[in-house]
Amino acid sequence: MISEIFIDEAVKDDPAVAEVLKALRGIPVSIAHSAGEVHRHLRTASDPIAAGKKTLFLTQNKGSFIKKCPGTKAYTCCGYQILHVGTYCTMDCSYCILQAYFDPPVLQYFVNQKALFEELDDVVRSERPPFHRIGTGEFTDSLIWDPWTRLSTRLVPYFGAQNRLVLELKTKSTAIENLKGLEHNRKTILAWSLNPPAVIRSEERRTAGLEARLRAAAQCEAWGYPLAFHFDPMVLYDGWEEDYRGLVKALFKRVSAENIVWISLGSFRFMPSLKSIIQKRFKGSKIVYGEFVPGLDGKMRVFKPLRMALFRKMASWIRELAPDVTIYLCMEDDEAWQKAIGFLPLERGGLSRMLDESAARHCGLMIETGQG
Repeated sequence: MISEIFIDEAVKDDPAVAEVLKALRGIPVSIAHSAGEVHRHLRTASDPIAAGKKTLFLTQNKGSFIKKCPGTKAYTCCGYQILHVGTYCTMDCSYCILQAYFDPPVLQYFVNQKALFEELDDVVRSERPPFHRIGTGEFTDSLIWDPWTRLSTRLVPYFGAQNRLVLELKTKSTAIENLKGLEHNRKTILAWSLNPPAVIRSEERRTAGLEARLRAAAQCEAWGYPLAFHFDPMVLYDGWEEDYRGLVKALFKRVSAENIVWISLGSFRFMPSLKSIIQKRFKGSKIVYGEFVPGLDGKMRVFKPLRMALFRKMASWIRELAPDVTIYLCMEDDEAWQKAIGFLPLERGGLSRMLDESAARHCGLMIETGQG
């Protein structure tokens, strides 16, 4: 999977580097004097995006490890906080925004984790309102690093030892081996992005199959972890209704509705610059040829009546089998919420409040009065 490793000269003596090299022994290693050096190297490849998925750059995060999710005022944001452990992914999904977000994208892992845990300490000890929901899955897949770094074996017990924060690990993989036996105290939520097998085959290269993802989720539930699921991005195609309804049924045959903290729904949306990348790299993909219109955030979005029908049906199928599970829309406006979900987030204290309260019920979090 990884074909070459670059080490930032500034971190070459960090113990975390030695740990990764031990796990990936036998792979060529070079010292890089800057990130630009790695980017220039990738640009010589015939497909720099694919090359970036096989090129690991061990470096340091020079900014904050905890960041706000980059939402937009035009749509309702969930108030998620990002724990920025690395960038990019070894898997290859056609719709991945990271293909256009970085130029070229490179598989970066930040080894200066003393600073990461110091930031978490500041939040845990702070008298400010807590950031209830933190996740590592915004700029990367949360578990792809685990076979090389065992990062979960440090993060999960850390979160398990406090009651102000909850960690969400979101993945399309089955790399759960390191999670067994950890003192998680239900403060880590294991989350999977799900799509029907037809979409996984055509649009989600090198990801785990649907059955494998559901087996992994069931195993994590057996280990006591709370779960979450993200139907995002959902794709419209001939036969989508039968496939997505079957997906919902398959999910609830595997896991308990009572152990699901939340389920999100989102349709395929993309920056205009991503279209040509998908057309070039995924010649068999048809996802960019649907009925799209520009959204308020500048992204191309499925024509609103079509995605409202998609959300409404998905929400109804989920509620048939799990009437009490928390469902939310990812980056949609009030009209979408009212028509598809049946209420506005503000009627329930705001989306952040809704998700915080669900986390409190399932994970035993502290929630201060009045937090939204």
